Amino acid sequence: QVQLVESGGGLVQAGGSLRLSCAASGRTFSSYAMAWFRQAPGKEREFVTSISRIGSTTYYADSVKGRFTISRDNAKNTVYLQMNSLKPEDTAGYYCAADTSSLRLRLGVRDVNAYDYWGQGTQVTVSS
Repeated sequence: QVQLVESGGGLVQAGGSLRLSCAASGRTFSSYAMAWFRQAPGKEREFVTSISRIGSTTYYADSVKGRFTISRDNAKNTVYLQMNSLKPEDTAGYYCAADTSSLRLRLGVRDVNAYDYWGQGTQVTVSS
């Protein structure tokens, strides 16, 4: 079992920055990959970024590439999402997810079904 708790969301003006955190517990953090997804009202949950177990490999959605950065601190059991140059279209609930079964190898890192544990989400609202 893995428990994930996100924090750091809030209201920010366009062009601003936020850093989200996701604290994990329950299993050895360095043994599984992590990702961030987001979901806006009325839309499907979409992939934002992912990071491998030791942080050597990252992937980003085209919509956030160059603005968002994922990182992890395995000593603190935490994954981060640094979001810069925020836009109103970034407004969504942001969810961290863990792949403890290596499902990403079969389904791909962008597939929501590749992750078997999810946090409760943190809201990010970007005003224009």
